[in-house]
Amino acid sequence: MARDARIDIGAVLGAVVKRLPRVVIVTAALLAAALVLTMFMPRLYESSASILVEPRSNIYTRPAGEQPQSAPSADAGVVSSQIELIKSRDTLLTVVDKLDLRSVPEFNGTGAGGFSPLAVVSQLLGRKATPVSVDEVVLGALYDRMTVIQERDSRLISVLVRSTDPQLAADIANAVADAHVARRAQLSLSDTAEASGWLANEIAKLRVSVTEAETAVANFKVDNDLFVGSNNTSLADQQLSTIATQINAAQERKNAALSRAALIRRMIEQGQPIDGVADVRDSVVIQQLSQEKGRLQGEKAQRSATLLANHPTIQALTAQIAELNNQINLEGRRVADALEAEAQIEADLEASLRADLTRAKSSASTATQDGVTLDSLERDAKAQRDLLESYLQRHTEAVSRIESNSALPDVRVVSVAAPSVTPASPKTPLILLAVGLVALATQIGVIVFGELVSGRAIVATSEAVHNQDQLDEVPFIEAELEPEQQWSEPVIATEEVVEERVLDLPADVEDYAEVDEPAVELPTPAVSARSERRPPAASVELPGIIASADLSSDLVLGRTHLLILAAHAANADCEILAEKLVSDALARGLSVALIDGGSARLGDEPGLTDLSLDAASFGDVVQKSADNSFAEVPWGQGRAIDRTSGKPLILVEALGDIYEVVVLMTGRVGAGSTLPLFDGLDGRLVLVAGDDDDIDAVSQTREKLLSAGYRRCEVVAAPTRVAA
Repeated sequence: MARDARIDIGAVLGAVVKRLPRVVIVTAALLAAALVLTMFMPRLYESSASILVEPRSNIYTRPAGEQPQSAPSADAGVVSSQIELIKSRDTLLTVVDKLDLRSVPEFNGTGAGGFSPLAVVSQLLGRKATPVSVDEVVLGALYDRMTVIQERDSRLISVLVRSTDPQLAADIANAVADAHVARRAQLSLSDTAEASGWLANEIAKLRVSVTEAETAVANFKVDNDLFVGSNNTSLADQQLSTIATQINAAQERKNAALSRAALIRRMIEQGQPIDGVADVRDSVVIQQLSQEKGRLQGEKAQRSATLLANHPTIQALTAQIAELNNQINLEGRRVADALEAEAQIEADLEASLRADLTRAKSSASTATQDGVTLDSLERDAKAQRDLLESYLQRHTEAVSRIESNSALPDVRVVSVAAPSVTPASPKTPLILLAVGLVALATQIGVIVFGELVSGRAIVATSEAVHNQDQLDEVPFIEAELEPEQQWSEPVIATEEVVEERVLDLPADVEDYAEVDEPAVELPTPAVSARSERRPPAASVELPGIIASADLSSDLVLGRTHLLILAAHAANADCEILAEKLVSDALARGLSVALIDGGSARLGDEPGLTDLSLDAASFGDVVQKSADNSFAEVPWGQGRAIDRTSGKPLILVEALGDIYEVVVLMTGRVGAGSTLPLFDGLDGRLVLVAGDDDDIDAVSQTREKLLSAGYRRCEVVAAPTRVAA
C-alpha cells in the first residue's frame, strides 16, 4: 500500500546552512573575478546632443503677406523619418570626413574596440575574412556606438554617442547633429531651386499666353468699335444716356410751355388779371400797357374825388382803362400763342431725339452682344495676367532665398553635447550585484535539487491512528435513517394526483374547478444522489392554483373577459400560455386581442413602447387580422414603456370594449414588470409558473402580489410546448 510523502523543509534548510561557507567562498571568488574583468574592460563615455523638429520661419524670411504657422502637434511619423535620416549613410559619412574617424583606432578596427572573437575563430578554422572597406568598418563601429531616440511625447531627438574618449564622444554627437541640420537646409534649398526652375519655365510660357490674350482683346475692340469713354463706360452707353437726358429735358420744356399757355388762356376767359403770370409780365408791350393802365387808374381815382361817376371825364377814363385791359388780354393771347409755338418746337425736337435714340439702341444692342465676347476675352487675359504676376512674385522670392541661402531647415540643435565626466559603461556595481545574485541562486538551487534527488529531504507520512471508541462505532447504515431522511426517487405527478390538487383548491377558486381535460403536467425534477431530497410537488398545498384548462374554459364561456398574465420566472411561460388560450378562444369563434406588455423584445412594427412615447398613434400599434377577429399589439421598437404615460391603459380598455377576450402579458414579476401600469384595469390576474419553478418560490411571489394590494391572484402552470 503506497503512502503519501512530503518535503522536509528543515532538512533542506539544514543542507543549505551546512554548505553555506562554501557558497560564500564561491560567491566571493566570482565577485572578485568579475571585478577584475570590469577593471580591464575599456571605459566608455557617453555624450548626448538634442535636435528639435519643427517648422521654422521668421518675418524676414517669410514671404510678404504670409501668416506665421502655429506649432503642430508631435507626429511620430515625422520624427521617425528624421531619425532614419540621422542614421543614414550620407549623414554619417559627412561626420566621418569632418572628424577624420578613419584614422581613429577605435573606429577603424585597429584598436581594442576593433577586436572580434568571430574573426579569431574564423582564422583558427582557416577561413579568410571577407575584405571590407575602411568606410564600412568605420560606419559599422559608429552604428554600434551611436543611439538615436525620440524623447517621450515630444519632437525632440537625442543623439547618444559612446566612446573611450569623452571629448571624441561629444564631438561626434555634435557633428552628427550639425550634419543633419546642414543636410536638411541643403534639401530645403534644393527644393526651392527646383521650384524656382519650374517657375521660370512656366513664366516664359505665361508671358506668351498673356501677350496673345491681351492682343486678342485689343483687336476685338478695334474691329467692333468697342471704345470706352470716361468712367470706364462704352461710347454707345454714353450716347444712349445723353439722348435720353435730352428727351427728358425737351419733354419738360414742352409740358411747361403748354401748361403756362393754358393758364394764361384760362385766366383771360375767367376775366382774371394776367399781370401776375411770369411770361405775361416779361412782355415789354404788356409792361407799357400796365404802366398806362396804372396811370389812368390813378387819375380816375383823383377825379372821382371831385366828379361824379357819370361825368364825361370819368367815363372817358373808364373807357380808356377798359381799352387797355382788352389790349393786355390780346397781348396775353399772343404770349400764349408764343408758348404753344415753343411747345411745338420742343415736341419736334423730342421726336427727332427719339429717332436718334432708336438708332442708338440698335447700335448699342450690337455692341452689347459684342461686349459678351469682349468680357470673355478680358477674363481670360486677366486670369493669365494674374497667374503670371503670382508666378513672378514666387519666382523672385525663391531666387532671393537661393542666392542668400535664407531657407531655414525644419530641424535645429537645441542642446550641444559636452564631454562626460563619469563613464557610461561598464556599470561595475550592477555587474557585481548581478553576478552575486546569480551565484547565490545557482548554488542554493543545486543544493536543494541534490537533496530532493537523493531522497534525504523526502519524508513518508504515517497512517492516521483512530481512537478505539471511533473503531467501536456502528457503521453508517441507510436503513436506520428516519423516513424523511431516506432518499426516494422523485414522484411523477399523474392525472389522478393533479385531479386531487384541483379538487382540494381553496374556497375562493372552487368556482373554477370544472375540469374538461387533464390538468397541468408537472415536470419531473432531475435530482442527483447527493442533493437534498424535497417532497414531491403534488404534495405541496399552494392556495389559488388553477389549471390552464379551467382558465381556457372561463374565457370561452365568458366568465373572464380581461386576463392579465404575470410570469414568475420568464415571460416565455406567459407567451406559451397566451398562445394556447388565444387558440382555444379563436377556435370557439370569439374575437381576441393579445397585448405584449412585458417581453421587451424589439420589433419592426410600432407597439406599446412607441405609443407611450407618442411615437405612434393608437391605430398604428394595433395589428388586426383580415376578418378583424384577432388583434395583436406588439412590444414595439422602444426599449421600455414610459411609466408616466396613460395611453397603454387607455388602449387596453378600448380593446376590452371591442373584443370579447383580451389577454395582456406584463412580463416577469419584479422591478421591470409593467403590471403596475395596468393597476386600474378590472381584470383577472394570473401568475404563470414554469416547469422548473420552485413551488415555494411561486407561493412567496403570490403572497407578495396579494400584500401589494392585488385583491386576487391565481397561479397556473404554463403548458409544455410540443416540439414540431
